[in-house]
Amino acid sequence: MKIQTKSDLEKMREAGLKTLYPKTTKISVGMATCGLSTGAGKVYEAIQKEVEKGKLPIRLSQTGCIGFCQREPVVDILEQGKPRIFYQGVTPERSSELVHQWLENKVVEDLLLCKMEREDWIVDGESKDYSILKIPDGMDGTHHYHQIPFYSKQLKIALRNCGFINPDNIEEYAARGGYLSLYKALFDMKPEAIIEEVKRSGLRGRGGAGFLTGNKWESCRKAKGDRKFVLCNADEGDPGAYMDRSVLEGDPHSVIEGMIIGAYAIGAHEGFIYVRDEYPLAIQKLRIALAEAEKTGLLGDNILGSGFSFKINLFRGGGAFVCGESTALMASIEGKVGEPRAKHIHTTESGLWDEPSNLNNVETWNNVPVIISRGADWFSKIGTEGSKGTKVFSIVGKVNNTGLVEVPMGITLREIVYEVGGGIPDGKKFKAVQTGGPSGGCIPESLLDLPVDFDRLTEVGSMMGSGGMIVMDESTCMVDVAKYFMDFLKDESCGKCTSCREGTKRMHEILTDITEGRGTIDQITLLEELGWVTAEASLCQLGGTAPNPVLSTLRYFREEYEEHILHKRCPAKVCRALLQYRILPDVCTSCGRCAKVCPAEAITGKQRTKKEKGKPFKINPQKCIKCGMCFEACKFKAVEVK
Repeated sequence: MKIQTKSDLEKMREAGLKTLYPKTTKISVGMATCGLSTGAGKVYEAIQKEVEKGKLPIRLSQTGCIGFCQREPVVDILEQGKPRIFYQGVTPERSSELVHQWLENKVVEDLLLCKMEREDWIVDGESKDYSILKIPDGMDGTHHYHQIPFYSKQLKIALRNCGFINPDNIEEYAARGGYLSLYKALFDMKPEAIIEEVKRSGLRGRGGAGFLTGNKWESCRKAKGDRKFVLCNADEGDPGAYMDRSVLEGDPHSVIEGMIIGAYAIGAHEGFIYVRDEYPLAIQKLRIALAEAEKTGLLGDNILGSGFSFKINLFRGGGAFVCGESTALMASIEGKVGEPRAKHIHTTESGLWDEPSNLNNVETWNNVPVIISRGADWFSKIGTEGSKGTKVFSIVGKVNNTGLVEVPMGITLREIVYEVGGGIPDGKKFKAVQTGGPSGGCIPESLLDLPVDFDRLTEVGSMMGSGGMIVMDESTCMVDVAKYFMDFLKDESCGKCTSCREGTKRMHEILTDITEGRGTIDQITLLEELGWVTAEASLCQLGGTAPNPVLSTLRYFREEYEEHILHKRCPAKVCRALLQYRILPDVCTSCGRCAKVCPAEAITGKQRTKKEKGKPFKINPQKCIKCGMCFEACKFKAVEVK
């Protein structure tokens, strides 16, 4: 069915409501990459077999990630007149129990995550109200969605549909207000008015640099050229970051709608989504969504009968981290080597094939339909003075609750780590959090109350980046962390700039010397000088921000560098070359377990027998390869590591 009028769009919306909120019981399985990696596909198959075998009155659906990746597979059940409930850690073996208990108006209590009595997270105003509910047996004390610490601080705008709609069903996207913003933009607003609305919203690019989106659109609209392009950067390459992937897997139409609105405002008729080839599921969902949008007339020629035409091409990137940079990305699309160029001419004037081009990332495009729908005034009230709206972070590392979180700008790091993230596992002490991906900075405990926004993070030597957030505890060596990220960055440098190519390599060499006991105190000054030169002399932001891990750890953890260099000791006991193992004779029970597991035969002593007492074991430091197997094998804490 081709959508030509608002009435047609409303019919699509009504069709979507029937599958989104069916009259029969609906079971949805989270089948994004995080869910599939923990067995969601098998859970889906098990429920499907159970439904088919018993001819049960159940509609089975798939959805994206609801954010709590650590608790996957997540399954939710919705039935009219009852709260929506979410199960966590579901296995194929327990799927049958889950289904039949629900049909008996009962729940599987030990798998419950939370309940939702009102879908008040929907930002487009179309809440589904369950005011008169029949509570299934066993869930009276179940926490509400907003009472779960992981969700309590969150406000979902970018992730508004992830985990709630079937990403393959364009009608369900329409049921949540999808493509109404496009209709409003095409028929009720002029291109200049759209740009002004985006400018007033204060939306800044969510890909890292934080440029004002409306200003960029305005520059591209005013630029002269034979044709213009809009591009979506889905080349998410930061270790531990998967925000864009989750949006594409769970809500691809939001990105497509945002791009169409942006193209209309700018005056472009062709666009590209540049997605890394390592995201096969995201690519699959995008292809389905693009085909559905074209089939219904929401993409392609004469969209909604408005006379405006726009096509989107899907381009798969080869996985080069540097292609996240705008000019390198455009060079890659052109079939050239993915290298950045000097920015004396902006891409909004001369970008893809030397034509005016506007590039935003997934999360930026995804915010646009909401801004058009709810208005700039509504959006700009969220966040801080200089950073409006929300930001999606992937919170990983040494934290109890890992997953995707979307929080208002201005929330503190402490709130994210300790309230949303649930604090540090095993009672260990927080040490640092790195924001902004591999070229972000490491922020210490003393700055935990720092509000999270673009400007404040930059002030303390880090950055927002695309939204990666890695939490570290006391067992983390900050020198080793700097070395790890510098190893990544030197390999990902395109090599075009001498400062970046040689600077990152040399910094990694120095950090290696320090962690292996060859460091000298003057190398600290050299690291700082190399960092400054690399940042100032490099063409793109890979080189411009590459020194951040080194400079921030030197700024906040200099004493660890000095301990490595002056005392040849790693306080966190991570740098293997600096470790010293010895057996405490007063504690050793002469059981001989350490000697049995030592691969270097560096441990000697006399094992006790039933008749003889035995003698404490010793480690020969000349033979010891510092593998740590003796430490792990000893049950009496007789092996000491310094």
